[in-house]
Amino acid sequence: MERILSLLPSLTEVACALGLRERLVGRSHECDFPPGVEALPACTEPKLDVAAPSGAIHARVGELVRDGLSIYRVDAERLRALRPDLILTQDHCRVCAASTRDVEAAVCEWLGAAPRVLSLSPATLREVWGSLLAVAEAAGVPERGRELAAQLTERVATIGEGAARLGERPRLACIEWLDPLMAAGNWMPELVALAGGRSALGGTGAHSPRISFETLAAADPDAILVVPCGFDLERTRAELPRLTDRPDFTGLRAARAGRVYVADGNAYFNRPGPRLVESLEILAELLHPEAFRFGFEGRGWLRVSR
Repeated sequence: MERILSLLPSLTEVACALGLRERLVGRSHECDFPPGVEALPACTEPKLDVAAPSGAIHARVGELVRDGLSIYRVDAERLRALRPDLILTQDHCRVCAASTRDVEAAVCEWLGAAPRVLSLSPATLREVWGSLLAVAEAAGVPERGRELAAQLTERVATIGEGAARLGERPRLACIEWLDPLMAAGNWMPELVALAGGRSALGGTGAHSPRISFETLAAADPDAILVVPCGFDLERTRAELPRLTDRPDFTGLRAARAGRVYVADGNAYFNRPGPRLVESLEILAELLHPEAFRFGFEGRGWLRVSR
């Protein structure tokens, strides 16, 4: 039975959803779902202080990238000791996890057969579902991938069909980073549309763009959702004043209407895996509480202005 090592939280979730938990032998330092995977040996660590303010994190990332350095360390000795046959990683974002280049550097001195490396970079929902199939195929369980993708797409379609019958389609601005401000791109505009809204910022399949507060103010959306990459609810609420304390913030339509929200981006929106369906459910119930109730309010998302 092949041994699998995952260096991306979303791919760890994918592997477990495919019934491959017992084949996982290692993880990244960020892999924390489903519960229990934390017991697996961690093979990466960041080269920055993840507890620092968002502005300091952004500055440090910029320094590392400008110097041509990776943001993560891969523990090559531990990786070799775990003897994986298949390594799962990504090339979508240098900030999200160890890249293919990092992994190749860690295994370049292996003697004998080096592990296969599957690197994925989904940027749309279609590509996310495709990544499920790719992992299943690489692990030798293609039928499980087809079954899981079908289950998830059916859940998405059910919500999309329900939302399409609603009249109102609020304009929602999704903020993926607070200092500097960045709008959420990739799969987020698709999720907003499926949930019965219109994305005020960011483009489907495009990397999350840096924006100014003036750009946000000019868009003047009906609602604002803050989901900083890698931050849970508590961390997001602590960082939120970087946006809400701006002098002109209270004049925004969303602030006046009490439609400013925070959500657990780390658990849901930032990870291109099975829980994007729960992310869609969160969007549906905060945009249309009269039509959708999935029970995420208070644990997955919060209203922060009234």
